[in-house]
Parts: sequence; structure tokens; C-alpha cells
Amino acid sequence: MKTSTLRKLFATSATIAALSLPFAAQAEERCSETPKDQWMSVEQVRAKATELGYDVRSIKVEDGCYEAYAIDKDGKRVEAYFDPATGKIVKSKSDD
Repeated sequence: MKTSTLRKLFATSATIAALSLPFAAQAEERCSETPKDQWMSVEQVRAKATELGYDVRSIKVEDGCYEAYAIDKDGKRVEAYFDPATGKIVKSKSDD
């Protein structure tokens, strides 16, 4: 192959890879594709979080997850993301 052909191939590959990244990241962020009529209720998720030691302040829906704003057992503020069908924590982050 000539150098110019390799450059075009590389440029095309790099462009495709760069354009694909946002879609891959978006797909990973969703908790569940479960239809909403099969989700746990907000009250059930609140009870699950309380069982896990969280003092829940509020819950909202974000990217197919229940997102709970809470205080953990160590007194730190946390955002915990719950799978809406199972109630399992899929991601959590705290203010340090």
C-alpha cells in the first residue's frame, strides 16, 4: 500500500472510533432496559437503600436508574444508582 492510502485508512479508522465513543459510553450508563411497568416502586427502592444503611433524602429517575441522594452510615453524602428492576446498587459516588 502507498503511504497516502495508509493515511486515509488511518484517518477513517480514527474518525469512526471517535464517533463511536459517545454511543458506547451512553450504553454503559443505563441501569436497565426493563419496561417501567416492571420497575420497583420508589418506596421499595427507598426501603432497600435504608436496609443498606443509607438515610435517603431524595430519589429521582436518571438514565434508566433510580438515583438516590443519601447520607451513608459514615455520615458522607452519596449518590447511589439502583437498578429499577432488582434494587441492586449499580454505581455509587460520595463527597469526600
